[in-house]
Amino acid sequence: MKSPRLSAAALLVPLALLVSACSGASAAGQNANSDGKGSLVLRVGDQKGGSEAVLRAAGELDDLPYRVTWSTFTSGPPLLEAVNAEAVDIGGVGNTPPVFAAGASSKITVVAATHGDSAGEAILVPKDSPLRTARDLKGKKVAVAQGSAAHYQLIAALAEAGLTLGDIHPTLLQPADALAAFSGGKVDAWAVWDPYTSQVLESGRGRVLADGRGIVNGLAFQVAAPAALADKEKAAAIGDYLERLRRAQDWVFKHPDAWAKVWAKETGLPYAVALAAVKRSNGTRVPVALDDAAVASEQRIADTFARLGLIPRTFRFDDFVDRRFNKDLPPSTTPARTYGKAS
Repeated sequence: MKSPRLSAAALLVPLALLVSACSGASAAGQNANSDGKGSLVLRVGDQKGGSEAVLRAAGELDDLPYRVTWSTFTSGPPLLEAVNAEAVDIGGVGNTPPVFAAGASSKITVVAATHGDSAGEAILVPKDSPLRTARDLKGKKVAVAQGSAAHYQLIAALAEAGLTLGDIHPTLLQPADALAAFSGGKVDAWAVWDPYTSQVLESGRGRVLADGRGIVNGLAFQVAAPAALADKEKAAAIGDYLERLRRAQDWVFKHPDAWAKVWAKETGLPYAVALAAVKRSNGTRVPVALDDAAVASEQRIADTFARLGLIPRTFRFDDFVDRRFNKDLPPSTTPARTYGKAS
């Protein structure tokens, strides 16, 4: 059955509740519950509807040989600030926050990766907009969260169209404010990621001008504190935790409807939006190796932001990578999973 269209007001409430791995500056959350047995404690940074929710839904927290304490953050950058401060041992983020953290010489180490479909990373325009291609953005106001994955996707989409950020009028807004600007006609387009993309599309208020397929790498990462990796027992717990996450991601792909129900409850998203986002982006992820191709792809992002003066220095991304947990994972270029049409 066709899902009912959602009003702008209905969209605003879950957006206020939702947290994202890709966003720019935001405040940290607070400690949540612990699980497992034993004296060893693994401190995990998380985001609402993130790792804890999927691990619990998949039954991967039922037999932990160590305890986990969860700290909730509103986005990737403050989570990595906590990793740098050794307040948490490990946490999951998108493809851009590690670049900004490494550019600031933070003490972080990327230890695991997933590769997913980039269809949810999109430049959206109102449904009745006259804009048809990225080249039409010249001279237009485009909302984007600074330092986010969407920021890089916008830069890459403009480059493919022969444009630069100087050819448009970037409006730097976090998603909740960007949605209000987009819905109110204050901007011509909005560069964003799922589930925000699915929210706009499910509401019937917008359409995709360009998405990230073919221009962004679709990677997401688990990032650990070097001090935790130097501790033999804690490093073993991190390895176990990563294996559980990999199994949980497989569970998500096999049970999209069940995961969408959990995700909707955790985040306040309408179920129809959650399911669309699972099928478009969230559930398409494949655990992959941190290989040379992944490092080279992140290096291109780092070099781009350094060239534009958006991070303070150039650096070798490989210096912030630990490949010990790769095992027999497939290459980072492994195609994302697909459910067919998302909605």
